[in-house]
Amino acid sequence: MDSYLEHAAAKLVALDTVSAHSDEAAAAFVADELDGLGFRVALHADLVDGVRKVSVVASAGPPEPDGLLVSGHLDVVPFAGQPGWTREPLRLAVEGDRVYGRGTSDMKGFVAACLAAARRFDRATLARPLVFAFTCDEEIGCAGAARLAPVLASLLGDLPLPRLCWIGEPTDWRVVRAHKGIVQCDVHARGRGGHSSVPEAGVNAIALAGRALVAIGEVQARFRERPDDAWRDLFPEAPYPTFNFGTIAGGTAGNVIAESCAVRLTYRPLPGADPLAPYEALRARLARVEPVDFGSALRGEIALGAPLVVPGLDTPRGSALEKALLEVLGAEDVGGAPFCTDGGRLAAIGVRSLVCGPGELAQAHQPDESIGREALARTPDVILAVLGRLLGAAAR
Repeated sequence: MDSYLEHAAAKLVALDTVSAHSDEAAAAFVADELDGLGFRVALHADLVDGVRKVSVVASAGPPEPDGLLVSGHLDVVPFAGQPGWTREPLRLAVEGDRVYGRGTSDMKGFVAACLAAARRFDRATLARPLVFAFTCDEEIGCAGAARLAPVLASLLGDLPLPRLCWIGEPTDWRVVRAHKGIVQCDVHARGRGGHSSVPEAGVNAIALAGRALVAIGEVQARFRERPDDAWRDLFPEAPYPTFNFGTIAGGTAGNVIAESCAVRLTYRPLPGADPLAPYEALRARLARVEPVDFGSALRGEIALGAPLVVPGLDTPRGSALEKALLEVLGAEDVGGAPFCTDGGRLAAIGVRSLVCGPGELAQAHQPDESIGREALARTPDVILAVLGRLLGAAAR
């Protein structure tokens, strides 16, 4: 692994870009590096709940059609309080054949490799435009890309918006053309508080939430029993929407009847399907749940909050980007991924994305997150080879 790649990866990993925090320092580092190489750099910033969030757009090349967008995200998932860490999350550690640190696989390693690759080719050799787009808030509903997409073309000056995008999310170098979306909603259970020694005088909201969880499990089971055969090849493990209970919070003390409880639920609909069909199935099933707990005849309330919808991805086969990636990687197969990326947001503005990166899904969001040392070291070469095939980029 060359010294600059390790330096850039270490710098990015050291910056705390958990989605609840600002990514401004990481965006500034990336912007300064690309600006120093002669790229035209634009920052797209927003205040989100009082926190400054920044996406970086850097472009080079002539105002010709058929350019390429190369994309990644700067934010990471939380690590504080996550059990299992044996290393410092915000310190890059190269140990044996692995490189450790939050974001190494998902996906600061790829971003660092983009910076390393950008140093190694002559911008004057580009026959078509190259645009780097590094977004914020990907890990919370691809929100940064949703804000960036409508104005992306206006940030490119005289360059036409590329219609092909390479997203370097962790696929262990598999080329992915489709992925599921994600829908997030909250289940709210409301009861009646009181002293825990008199449970019949109240309604325990945690107990109501428990009844709701069982009902949601029944909805998941029904989807599992009706897999969509059209998606078996791309999603062999789960050709149907999958559900996850992400967080639960309720109650105030062990001797108080819990008055409220909230469960954060996500599910992943198949691309092309109505993303709200599972939501409607959930709402119908929860409406039939008796809102009573196990120690009272009084009734509470179970309500389903509004959904946040992030679209899936279904990119047609046969693009020039697909051909280039397969040739460079020596691969033949194109598959699907169970996770979500900014690709669905970019599709809304006519950009077709493929997902392919050196990280490993099994490492993403995990304690002691890591990436293969050889895979990361290879990434700038892969990027340069693809840019050469598609854009004419030649090494210095």
